Amino acid sequence: MKVENTQVQMRKGILEFCILEIIARGEVYASDMLEELTSARMIVVEGTLYPLLTRLKNAGLLDYTWKESTSGPPRKYYTLTTDGQEFLHQLRLTWEEVQDSIRIIRQKPHNPDAVSPAGLEVAPPHAPSAPDPLL
Repeated sequence: MKVENTQVQMRKGILEFCILEIIARGEVYASDMLEELTSARMIVVEGTLYPLLTRLKNAGLLDYTWKESTSGPPRKYYTLTTDGQEFLHQLRLTWEEVQDSIRIIRQKPHNPDAVSPAGLEVAPPHAPSAPDPLL
């Protein structure tokens, strides 16, 4: 089992939340979203974003308007609908609950007598040197 596969799945699980957070700041062009998501290491390929935007639009969470561009064809700018704002509010509450749950689990003291199923001692969790960016 590769840790990278689990990391990718964790990011995919919160990608819609991140997209809605970006759009909640104001109307945004898909290319700008892609750039932000890529720099935040949440997404690496363009082909992931557009199907998600379509699905969110079809669910009534997003709307878009076409605007003329000085550097080419018109661009589609996304905004949250009222339903999208409420949906994002619910996701924010869920994110806070998930953060609290993980914090509780990670802060539980290590059991020095713990043994893994393979008979090896379980290494205690190490304290992060900086705040966990996902928490």
